[in-house]
Amino acid sequence: MSMLTPPGMGGKYRITGNRYPRMRRPRGRRRLVFAAMGTVVALGLVGWGTLQLIDVFSGGDDKTVRAARGTADCKRELAKDHDKAARTAPKALPKPAEITVNVYNATSRTGLAKDTADELRKRGFKIGKVGNAPTAYDKKVKAPGILLGAPAATNGPFDVLATQLTGAQAKNDGRSGKDVDLIIGAGFKDLVKKKDAAKALAALATPKPSSSTPTC
Repeated sequence: MSMLTPPGMGGKYRITGNRYPRMRRPRGRRRLVFAAMGTVVALGLVGWGTLQLIDVFSGGDDKTVRAARGTADCKRELAKDHDKAARTAPKALPKPAEITVNVYNATSRTGLAKDTADELRKRGFKIGKVGNAPTAYDKKVKAPGILLGAPAATNGPFDVLATQLTGAQAKNDGRSGKDVDLIIGAGFKDLVKKKDAAKALAALATPKPSSSTPTC
């Protein structure tokens, strides 16, 4: 009888040989390992879902409220900008035919006032007096010209007439009439080309909207 045979057992139960029988690892342990891994994954998914629900019922609402509040603030700013633009929008510009221009020559160049007046008449302006500049300005204007008129002429007539002469200075006096004086100075070379003046007048009448206006 082999030493491996338990006492009292023999016959067909006798164990022969000098090695212990090869033992296999129970299969039930694998199932336990897979079950444990599945439990961990399931718990992870449940935890992630819980965090999402917490975000929806707490932080998510805050984000929605902040977004809605930001949109409302933006719309209020747009309304303010619209009202401001409406208040500061320039008045309708007068047409050249509605502006009476007195042309005076403050230089030593003969016939300059007449030639300039004739060209302005061709461009649609109404011409008033033409001649030499008053003593206060005669030979004393270094700029290309001076636009002289009542304070009311600053917004409108001055703007339209300035499109015809680059570098003209604007000044006001105590007159009550609507006519405007163009006093030609030593820096005068010529009027702006007719097509360029027409483009400047068109751009003045239809200003482009500001590019900094916010959008919601």
